[in-house]
Amino acid sequence: MAFSSLTTAAPNVNPNKSFEVTPSPSDSISSLSFSSKANHLVATSWDNQVRCWEILPGGSSQAKAAISHDQPVLCSTWKDDGTTVFSGGCDKQVKMWPLLSGGQPSTVAMHDAPVKDVAWISQMNLLVSGSWDKTLRYWDTRQAQPVHVQQLPERCYALTVNYPLMVVGTADRNLIVYNLQNPQTEFKRIQSPLKYQTRCLAAFPDQQGFLVGSIEGRVGVHHLDDSQQSKNFTFKCHREGNTSTEIYSVNSLNFHPVHHTFATAGSDGAFNFWDKDSKQRLKAFSRCPSPIPCSTFNADGSIFAYAVCYDWSKGAENHNPATAKSYIYLHSTQESEVKGKPRVGTGRK
Repeated sequence: MAFSSLTTAAPNVNPNKSFEVTPSPSDSISSLSFSSKANHLVATSWDNQVRCWEILPGGSSQAKAAISHDQPVLCSTWKDDGTTVFSGGCDKQVKMWPLLSGGQPSTVAMHDAPVKDVAWISQMNLLVSGSWDKTLRYWDTRQAQPVHVQQLPERCYALTVNYPLMVVGTADRNLIVYNLQNPQTEFKRIQSPLKYQTRCLAAFPDQQGFLVGSIEGRVGVHHLDDSQQSKNFTFKCHREGNTSTEIYSVNSLNFHPVHHTFATAGSDGAFNFWDKDSKQRLKAFSRCPSPIPCSTFNADGSIFAYAVCYDWSKGAENHNPATAKSYIYLHSTQESEVKGKPRVGTGRK
């Protein structure tokens, strides 16, 4: 017997042959955000860092700058003009980083517990932050105090904004919908259509509804209009085995900015592209050997960025510091993967 057959082949860390962003963060990655104005990618991570790369034509990357928080960073977003990054995390604050001008970061938001998600609302010129302190807070970045504090029923786990629609997911499977033209009043509060904890949200591009992903390998497609409830459905994904006995969290939902199809990424290490209108999967990609905790499209949808690293979903006993490595990959999207298509035989678009 050949010696090579006795050794276990190392898993392929990049089975989809994506471009790797280097240098990669030294700990697990919590969020990825692209500027809307250029191919500038920001990643936040559990090593307290916020890093920025410029993605060059051809898929190579160039590290541009980095800043530190005092504790792990959980979320990030860009200002709409592409000059400034906001990041929040376990130090209970949001920092504003005027990255393109080379300015120093400053604290523009404070909470009483870690900040889980953040969004810039350009139409209001306000930042909104959601925290485990059970509040949403709106900030004019020139003022020390929040413009408005909105109480939530539970800890904020995820939020999504596509003005005037905002949806906030909290513990206990609450989904709170806001019309940002009247942000101090809940527009609608619903129980998640999924039976398990909410992990991620994405507002429809047409603001008529949203996607919700749960820890139990399932996505809900939900319309807001009462007359459209018959169009709501849920589907299983990020599962393994013939009986789907291995069930993984759906960690990220991203709509394609041009075709309005969407991506899911999960703790099974896989990502998929889907068309909600024809209710079909457009493309399934090969599983990476570690979970995908976050992902995002760039402004024109030509790049899908995803992180591959341990997400602690199986606890400390499954973390090996000697082999643990965090990767950020860039997939160059093909139109056939992301353009919606009618389901064969139904005639539906």
